[in-house]
Amino acid sequence: MLSRKGLIPEDYLLTRLAEDVLQPTFKAKQGKARFVGKNGTCNVAHTNIREQGRFLQDVFTTLVDLKWLHTLIIFTMSFLCSWLLFGMIWWLVAFAHGDLGETGDDFVPCVTDIHSFSSAFLFSIEVQVTIGFGGRMITEECVSAIIILIVQNIVGLVINAIMLGCIFMKTAQAHRRAETLIFSKHAVISLRNSKLCFMIRIGDLRKSMIISATVRMQVVRRSTTEEGEVVPLDQIDIHMDNPVGTNGVFLVSPLIICHVIDKSSPLYELSPNDLQHQDLEVIVVLEGVVETTGITTQARTSYVSEEILWGQRFVPTVSEDDGMYAVDYSKFGNTVKVPTPCCSAKKLEEAGGVARFKLNEGVTMRPSVRRRRGAAMVRRS
Repeated sequence: MLSRKGLIPEDYLLTRLAEDVLQPTFKAKQGKARFVGKNGTCNVAHTNIREQGRFLQDVFTTLVDLKWLHTLIIFTMSFLCSWLLFGMIWWLVAFAHGDLGETGDDFVPCVTDIHSFSSAFLFSIEVQVTIGFGGRMITEECVSAIIILIVQNIVGLVINAIMLGCIFMKTAQAHRRAETLIFSKHAVISLRNSKLCFMIRIGDLRKSMIISATVRMQVVRRSTTEEGEVVPLDQIDIHMDNPVGTNGVFLVSPLIICHVIDKSSPLYELSPNDLQHQDLEVIVVLEGVVETTGITTQARTSYVSEEILWGQRFVPTVSEDDGMYAVDYSKFGNTVKVPTPCCSAKKLEEAGGVARFKLNEGVTMRPSVRRRRGAAMVRRS
């Protein structure tokens, strides 16, 4: 695919082409299933659905959700069945009126030039698709034939509207636009403005913008209530600190989405060691309106504990060159190690913050240096 040809770097993740990334560096825990895949697919199987008739109540959505092969088969069979059905009706009308055997000059048939089922089938096709070759036509002899003509035209218009609308919706589905919305392969936790933050990077490869883009995050993990009830997939919303300071993001260049780990965060009590032993998953949802089509699109991905890097941050990708800004997507997923406390945000806050933490660290280091100097002077003496 594109990554194998060298057109797309392997340092970031396409929301729908995650399976094409060669040899990912992360590896999920054995026996731990992901709730949302890296490519955005939901890893949920719906079984034992008894009320299957509910899907038929929304036929249009069911047709759009089908695979292309099934949709094309239904598209072809709907026209063939309608042509055959009305071809049989036209043949019965001609048979009942005696058009098949009469050839006199004074005889006026319901439909001219119908002598067999084949000719009736061809007339059905001509009526429904409005071809009108001129050889066969309806006369004013039979009122029933006029009524059938009107009914077939209406049925043909309804089939055209449904099937063509279904084909259009399948080709213009919102997840197609999500192919070019990208997420970083890893998430990072490091200090930003003297606070521990959980950060990811998002980007858009197209020049056409995503209008009113919003980013939401959820932590999915197994939890137990005070009454002892086990919730296997407890979804907890986490607050986002958007880089532009508003409810939406201006996704023209790659952005780092930041979540400050505070008391309201589900990551508040997690340290680097605890993170590696926790079965949690952070789901990221990017949603917005496609500028060219006006259709709402959504891109999803997730990060398990093995994909969260502690003590690292993303390298810059935007540079100014010749009066314009250039984005280097080869650095999209690159990270560098930065000094970060190896404790949870809770312990860091109890210690008085990063400034107090550094001060305490310096106080504990200075006496040891003095002791070494004193010991050296004793040895010299």
